[in-house]
Amino acid sequence: MDLVLRAARVITPDGERAADVGVAGGRVVAVADRLDAATVVELAPDEVLLPGLVDTHVHVNDPGRAEWEGFATATRAAAAGGVTTIVDMPLNSLPPTTTPAALAVKRAAALGRVHVDVGFWGGIVPDNADDLVALHEAGAFGFKCFLVHSGVDEFPHVSTDELRRALDRLAPLGALTVVHAEDPHEITEPGPGYRAFLDSRPHRAEARAVDSVVELAARTGARLHVLHVSSGQALDRVREAKGRGLAVTAETCPHYLTFVAEEIADGATEFKCCPPIRDAANREQLWRALGEGLVDLVVTDHSPCTPELKRGDFASAWGGVASLQLGLPAVWTQARRRGHGLTDVVRWMATNPADLVGLTAKGRIAPGADADFAVFAPDEAFVVDRAALHHRNPVTPYHGRPLSGVVRRTWLRGQPVDDRPRGRLLTRGDA
Repeated sequence: MDLVLRAARVITPDGERAADVGVAGGRVVAVADRLDAATVVELAPDEVLLPGLVDTHVHVNDPGRAEWEGFATATRAAAAGGVTTIVDMPLNSLPPTTTPAALAVKRAAALGRVHVDVGFWGGIVPDNADDLVALHEAGAFGFKCFLVHSGVDEFPHVSTDELRRALDRLAPLGALTVVHAEDPHEITEPGPGYRAFLDSRPHRAEARAVDSVVELAARTGARLHVLHVSSGQALDRVREAKGRGLAVTAETCPHYLTFVAEEIADGATEFKCCPPIRDAANREQLWRALGEGLVDLVVTDHSPCTPELKRGDFASAWGGVASLQLGLPAVWTQARRRGHGLTDVVRWMATNPADLVGLTAKGRIAPGADADFAVFAPDEAFVVDRAALHHRNPVTPYHGRPLSGVVRRTWLRGQPVDDRPRGRLLTRGDA
């Protein structure tokens, strides 16, 4: 073995235990009571060894809008937050990842610049049905689509009929499609304040769109995943789909589990996202759904932009929350208050996201898995300072918020993450 990590608390697939974790060739080879290696790293008494987190919902925006983020800054932020694998969304970059050629452009932009492992989603838009099979064969992890305007004109949304035609091609491949589920017929023009913005994207917009997703899953047999659920009312449809045995899963995000509409001031556009952050009672519905397994995973939907695009009011500002570095402490802070443990957090933020996209060697500390680790001090508190964050632009709704849990070190395939970009570009099927 090249390395042994020794800890009083290790989160494994079988629960929390004291263990030595042995590493050779970048993989975990043993989890046992006492192991020896050339290098032994002993964790401090207040530290817990977690598997590296897997965030399957990240907007890097590179190439084309690298002033919003970029592969170097996004992956440094990920590593600082204990995230060792991300899957990049197909929009906000130029060109959007809707053809094999565009996927090649994005991979070229990322090559040699990433500090964690990076995979890529393809996109479904109205005019690219003939490219979907080739994108799948080129290694895209699945396909993202919008049922409502995406926010950028070069990635247009699809109708349910257009999505059904795409799913007819993708279902025989077993390909995963992930859906921004809001019904455009239920959305109105927002006013400048937060309440008017919230009212413009009501619960029923999500609920009706998820109804459509469930019906498409039933009609086509395709695998469908509902992105960033913000509304407790939409969860009844997810429950129905799972009860029917349909291949439907769902995620939510740290900002929906942390913030509440009652506390958002009219000028605080750093909180703007679509779908919106809702009220406190709704937040508790999301937590209950997560606890019962109705919501499968938690990912950040890191969607940064320049400070200029966040200026103005809720009618005009860019919608997106920057949080890649803060997802783990944000979720842990709220989870522990509700009686959840780190085994739950690891399932939601590491194992289940990895399983969703078929990365069976990620998101767990077990023999055969990649030696991706986060050393986490769950009881250490801090106050978020946007100046200390690694993503490109210092805009986040978490600024000034006290959180619990600090990531002290991160390993990628048995090597400490440092200033050298040693991440790999992943393709679907990598294990």
